Amino acid sequence: MAHRFADLPDTDPDADWSLPGWLYSDPEYHDVEVARVLRPSWQIVCHVSDIAQVGDYRTLDYLGESIVVVRGEDQQVRAFANVCRHRAMRLVEGPAGCAKKLVCPYHAWAYELDGRLTGVPMRGDYPALDMGRMGLVALGLEIWNGFVFVRLENDDGPSVAEMMTPYAPEIAPYAFEDLRAIAPVRTRTRAVNWKTIGDNYSDNLHIPVAHDGLTRLFGKSYAIEAQPYVDKMSGHLADRPSADPWERLYQTHLPPAEHLPESHRKLWLYYKLWPNMAFDIYPDQVDFMQWLPLTPTTTLLREMTFALPDVFIPEDKRREMKIVRYANWRINRTVNAEDTWLIERVQQGMASQSYEVGPIGRSEVCLRSFARKIRERIPEARLHRAPAAGWSKSPSRLREGLGEGISTVTALSQFLPQFLPQAGGEKT
Repeated sequence: MAHRFADLPDTDPDADWSLPGWLYSDPEYHDVEVARVLRPSWQIVCHVSDIAQVGDYRTLDYLGESIVVVRGEDQQVRAFANVCRHRAMRLVEGPAGCAKKLVCPYHAWAYELDGRLTGVPMRGDYPALDMGRMGLVALGLEIWNGFVFVRLENDDGPSVAEMMTPYAPEIAPYAFEDLRAIAPVRTRTRAVNWKTIGDNYSDNLHIPVAHDGLTRLFGKSYAIEAQPYVDKMSGHLADRPSADPWERLYQTHLPPAEHLPESHRKLWLYYKLWPNMAFDIYPDQVDFMQWLPLTPTTTLLREMTFALPDVFIPEDKRREMKIVRYANWRINRTVNAEDTWLIERVQQGMASQSYEVGPIGRSEVCLRSFARKIRERIPEARLHRAPAAGWSKSPSRLREGLGEGISTVTALSQFLPQFLPQAGGEKT
């Protein structure tokens, strides 16, 4: 199993240790993580083909917010908070729709598709109303290779395009802009912290232990690598026919994807984007998954499946391609069930008082990369045990000390005694 380190110096003094268990269930830490990691991060909403006509919209609800992306009269796609500026009523319901205007169902305030407020019943009854300043709240939006991303707060982090730059040439032949949805959006709830799902997605060492099917399909070709904001996993389909009927059907009947280079026609690619999204790219289809936290210990999985239209497939191979896509689903249904069993038990273990942190191997490059970024944004994530309640509201000399290059041990021993729990506080 191959692995490659990102071409970056690892200056994290805790690089050889995992994130501590308390980060996977602590409510106060979760709130900090939402503010510093998740609200400023990009989240996928849909593909541009899902909102092809003027007035088409898609919604995304997460972190207590509702977002609507809509195509305007000028063909531009925009993202807004799905909240009326009058009494905070949600403007549209459901995952999708089409509208000439966004009209509030509470008091009939009306907004144009570009967000402008243009209709207010009894307008003269509002002395403080400034129509020009009461349009819908616009949110950050990026369209990358046909996929629509939004974020709740702007920061100085990279765009989706910048995150994916190391793999842009590799992805180009898959013609993402031409993809179309071939199944409805699926959602599933899991009783785990969102990081538990992401950690498992990028974990290379469990593949030969827990996924017999993937091991049969890939043999020893499975490989991982970490770039600054993207993890890549990949495996080449083995030539030896699998003993499993669905795996063997996929191996033997996968039509040659003529739009791909020969090296990619039997390649499965996985890309995990910071912090909680992933593309699964197959010769036959492209799946997208994101894991959206609901609480510190529950997460919503949101999944979409796309494929190129039939015009890209030889006419005599289209029926075969549909069968192969079904085989793909059967294979990954088993993988998902195996992963669900694993992550639920990992989550239970993270809550054990016996667990603090675990060592990370040098080959676990993706886990190391993710943990480093979390620690950079939340220095308290270096603490092996949860500090006393209220730490997030108090001045933190830990952040100051680490910012000055002081070692973690020194920072913890000198700067945080007032935040350490009374019981077991010596364990850091």
